[in-house]
Amino acid sequence: MKRTASQRKHTPGEIQVWLCAAGLACGLLMIAGLLLLIFGNGVVVFWPKPISEFTVRSADGSESKISGELVKTQLRRTAEGGTKAEIQLFTGNKDAYGLGFRFIDKEAILSESRPEGLMLAERMEYGDALFHPVQLKRKDGATLPASAPEFQGTLQQRLDEGNRLRSRLLHLEKGRIGKINARIKAMELRIKELLAGGKSGTGPEVSALRDRIAREQKGFDTLVAESRQMRARLEEDELTVRLSTGEERTLKTGSIVYCYEPNRLSLIGKLGVFLHHVIEFATSEPREANTEGGIFPAIFGTFVMTILLALLVTPFGVIAAIYLREYASQGLLVRIVRICVNNLAGVPSIVFGVFGLGFFVYGMGAFIDGGTRIPLPPMWWFPVAIAFLVCLTGSILLAVQSPPAGAESENRRGFGTRLKPIVATLTVFLGVLTLFQCPYFHGFFSSSLPTPTFGTGGILWASLTLALMTLPVVIVATEEALAAVPRGVREAALACGASKWQTIQRVVLPSALPGVMTGVILAMARGAGEVAPLMITGVVKLAPSLPLDFEAPFIHAERKFMHLGFHIYDLGFQSPDSEAAKPMVFATTLLLILLVVVLNLAAISLRAHLRRKYQASAF
Repeated sequence: MKRTASQRKHTPGEIQVWLCAAGLACGLLMIAGLLLLIFGNGVVVFWPKPISEFTVRSADGSESKISGELVKTQLRRTAEGGTKAEIQLFTGNKDAYGLGFRFIDKEAILSESRPEGLMLAERMEYGDALFHPVQLKRKDGATLPASAPEFQGTLQQRLDEGNRLRSRLLHLEKGRIGKINARIKAMELRIKELLAGGKSGTGPEVSALRDRIAREQKGFDTLVAESRQMRARLEEDELTVRLSTGEERTLKTGSIVYCYEPNRLSLIGKLGVFLHHVIEFATSEPREANTEGGIFPAIFGTFVMTILLALLVTPFGVIAAIYLREYASQGLLVRIVRICVNNLAGVPSIVFGVFGLGFFVYGMGAFIDGGTRIPLPPMWWFPVAIAFLVCLTGSILLAVQSPPAGAESENRRGFGTRLKPIVATLTVFLGVLTLFQCPYFHGFFSSSLPTPTFGTGGILWASLTLALMTLPVVIVATEEALAAVPRGVREAALACGASKWQTIQRVVLPSALPGVMTGVILAMARGAGEVAPLMITGVVKLAPSLPLDFEAPFIHAERKFMHLGFHIYDLGFQSPDSEAAKPMVFATTLLLILLVVVLNLAAISLRAHLRRKYQASAF
């Protein structure tokens, strides 16, 4: 029988379906709007904009000129209660004006022009400079006026030479001089260890180390002199410029990173400047309180921390999920453990940061540096160590013994099965007591104290903290993946003679790997964007060196690092020049989103490959 129009109009549940669709559409629109806002404001930072020169009438009736890049137009409230339109200009030249931005009333503007001779220079200090070039003065005193045909080519040649010289200077100071400093510091610490161990200050070993330090110091002094010569060469050539106010100033060409004329750029020229800005932003180091330059250390630190987080959280999460799903008796205790795991997912991230600071940094880090503060007396430590070895041996024997037939049944659990968790818990407790209360361990870096090595924030402790925070996500996802493996696959493996562990290792776990990867993807996505725990466990505003480099031991887990999320926070709330930091906030946010998307896409492709490889069907 066909339904009437009124019956079709009142189909049960149809309104709820449309409401769900409308909610989904609203969510997608909000996400798309947010991404478009970030993308638009992030990309426009790198696009070169025209520079205007304004003739402005001041309050006393005098006229003046000012050049700048139009940032925005807005209304401001006057003292009489009305409103006036004003524009915000990026004027640059902070060394001349004191500020890089200026507000001008629209009604005070008499004229506006865009002179083609205006030049924008990106500098190492004081931000960008806007000026009319006057002449280039070389080191031999010869001058080249800006009107000369070869002026642009000569200026660009000087800038290229300065950039190459600055790159060599950076390699010299951070590379060769830094390595000598590290070697001298290591030898000084070795002398300190020898003297603390009772060696004579005039002994052969100490004397040999001091002779080596003297030779290294000579090489250090030579390199320092070479770096001073390079810095002096950066100060040789000068560029005389004229500001829009008519003032003439002198700029060192060695302090200019990049220079171009915005009002003369064609579309191809603008694309070239755009690509230059993008490459510089992604590959160079920050400068000027992070408001200028690039963010490569933050990109690298975020990438390394996210990969380290995934490597740390995956084994612990998978092992815990396998035990809870495959081995633990599904009783009250396991239900309580699952409730605790689920509740951990809702704990604020700053709480994990405080825990990481107290346990990892001040606990484990201080122990690695200088050993335990109050060790057990040897007469007590030896019995504890012997008890630990006995319990460890018992745990291994209980774990490898073959259970009798039918022992898997819940109704026929033997004494050994009941004893396993007790012995395992006692083994862990005695092992921790034996390790952390050892009277014979005085730390790996005791000679460096009171300067901490691992007893302060670093990328290892930050990654461990975030791994602990995202652990519930991996555990829950892995448990669901293990439960989704068809029962027939397990029974087939057991029927072929495989043990329970062989079944899990070779059949169940490979089939569950796509689900495990889902948990890892979610953990990486959450961990990459966290900021609060990192602020107290190792992230810094500016890191002098990377946690991963070509200097032995190549991976420096104790080093502090930069992070894109903290970089955004620092620019938005801690920058001394908030106006100059605004564009960098959107650009850094866009880059953080792109980095998370790239990492997730790589993990998703790996998950798809594993799903195709280990796909199984139920019997």
